[in-house]
Amino acid sequence: MAYSKSEFFNREDEQLADIAKALSHPARIAILKVLAARQTCICGEIVDELPLSQSTVSQHLKALKQANLIIGEIDGPRMCYCLNESICKKARSMLNSLFNKIKCC
Repeated sequence: MAYSKSEFFNREDEQLADIAKALSHPARIAILKVLAARQTCICGEIVDELPLSQSTVSQHLKALKQANLIIGEIDGPRMCYCLNESICKKARSMLNSLFNKIKCC
């Protein structure tokens, strides 16, 4: 039986790892760019912007939502999505902090 080693990592490192995992697919990066460009909640329009099926886009939206990078709101029969600005700012800060600590050569 495998044991979790999560007690060895602080919550911020776990959160950064979750965010990095959510960012690890180019379709998710594209979705974030679409949402950032629109600066408003959008519904099915995300599918129109990407060369992916509705179900594939939904899977990527789910991963971004689980990492709290986006917020999904119900608008009648549709889901509307927008960036979670506070988490995106925190993610940028955490990534900057990490790479500022990594010194090469």
